[in-house]
Amino acid sequence: MTFSELGLSAPILQAVEECKYQHPTPIQEQAIPHILEGRDLIGASQTGTGKTAAFALPLLSDLEPLSKPQILVLEPTRELADQVDEAFRSYAKHTDIHTALLYGGMGYGQQTQDLKRGADIVIATPGRLVDHFYRGNMKFKDLKCLVLDEVDRMLDMGFMPIVRKIVNLCPWDHRQTLFFSATMPPMIAGFAKWCLKDDAVEIAIARREVASTISHAFYPVGLDQRDDLLLALIRQTQFHSMMIFTRTRKEADSVCGLIRGSGYGDTVTVMHSDIGQKERMAALKGFREGKFSILVATDVAARGIDINGVTHVVNYRVPENPEDYVHRIGRTGRAEATGDAFTLLTADELDFAMAVEHFIGKKIDRRKLEGFKYAYTTLLDDRPLRPVRKPRPASPSRRRR
Repeated sequence: MTFSELGLSAPILQAVEECKYQHPTPIQEQAIPHILEGRDLIGASQTGTGKTAAFALPLLSDLEPLSKPQILVLEPTRELADQVDEAFRSYAKHTDIHTALLYGGMGYGQQTQDLKRGADIVIATPGRLVDHFYRGNMKFKDLKCLVLDEVDRMLDMGFMPIVRKIVNLCPWDHRQTLFFSATMPPMIAGFAKWCLKDDAVEIAIARREVASTISHAFYPVGLDQRDDLLLALIRQTQFHSMMIFTRTRKEADSVCGLIRGSGYGDTVTVMHSDIGQKERMAALKGFREGKFSILVATDVAARGIDINGVTHVVNYRVPENPEDYVHRIGRTGRAEATGDAFTLLTADELDFAMAVEHFIGKKIDRRKLEGFKYAYTTLLDDRPLRPVRKPRPASPSRRRR
């Protein structure tokens, strides 16, 4: 199927052609016709499936510029909001449709001007959107469509109460609602049922498998050698660009400092939610453009953010959520390119490792790094010894018998 067969308008098709999109992805092929019909939709879709275009292209095709908010897109992070805004601008460049981008960490001035000038589409993070509502800048009465994107990530970040408030502010009778989440735990499923109409279309393009273009493995190591093995992996790897994921912001800063002090200097940068918005965007831009060859990040960079050309991914620890393993290593091996992913594994993370293997339905190889002087850990035994259980001595009462 081609995009022209999906019923998109001529200006949008022209933008699609200029973006050099060849054929619609499965979620685009399935979602676009339903969205054009005005149906509510729930999509289980992960990073790299073309989800943003799946909702942006049909919404733009049906939109008449009125200089007031008609479409609201909620995103969990500033980076995702910025990326979605960029996509809408690119697809709408042959129309008179305008967007407003609202997120925290920046002043209110430009955002307020964009709203007052007349924005047809508002892309926002939940907190900043509500701030503009209380300031009288954001009006909901003319909204025709509400897009809730990465809802499971909003749940993880504690945004659900404020998201419920926003949904209640939006009109119900004439509102189309598009709901996207990579995973559907019971709380998310219940929330979807509450905010969608009963005849909502369901589409599932969720991926549990790792792309065949990615070579990935666990690297067992003792707790006190994790940093040493990380540095050895970096030194022995011929990488063009590498993303290293950590669990916490403090850990990301520590790992970034460790690598910088090991001879990599200003080629390493860090990205997490404690860093100012300008610095985060500069880090992301610098990594995309090759100024930095290593990006150390928390999961703020794992989902949704479009970064092409990543040759290697390293998990400093095994992710606690199996879905995050697929999301993280999916940063490499994109667009049919090959990629490598390394995950450092210590004895206290075996349960997480087993959960990942159960999730993807495959055993993950355990590998050793050639030339690295390993300290002993049972994880390195090819056949770990089982504990010898000695028979219990008979109780005194039995001996008397």
